[in-house]
Amino acid sequence: MKIPISVLVVIYKSNGEVLLIERADKANFWQSVTGSIDSLDEDLRIAAAREVLEETGIDVDALPAGSLQDMHHQIEYEIYPQWRHRYAPGITRNTEHWFSLLVPDDTQVHLAPREHVAYQWLAFTDAASKCFSRSNGEAILQLFSAR
Repeated sequence: MKIPISVLVVIYKSNGEVLLIERADKANFWQSVTGSIDSLDEDLRIAAAREVLEETGIDVDALPAGSLQDMHHQIEYEIYPQWRHRYAPGITRNTEHWFSLLVPDDTQVHLAPREHVAYQWLAFTDAASKCFSRSNGEAILQLFSAR
């Protein structure tokens, strides 16, 4: 069963382009990297780096120190009914912690085909509006408003 504590990682380049990935289980569901912690004692930063590697093939440990940043923001949201079966009975809400990851302009993306079927780099405003999740769009806008 999944733990209802997750991370969202906005991956971006210095030119303001943001990576969005399309879910394999829901057409036109574009999002940033997301995923739940694996255990209650897993550090959120480690979970963020793990999810980035699993979903995009980008190794945070190979990037310059400080590339992965905690945005010090979290939200709580209702888990979509179609995904509640992944959680213990009665769990309907998730707490999501936001991170950002600055990557080199020539970063290669290698999707996990069981999870995502396509990716695109978009200007941050376009990426924010394309996200299926309103809060994902807000995370992107918050990142760029602070720069």
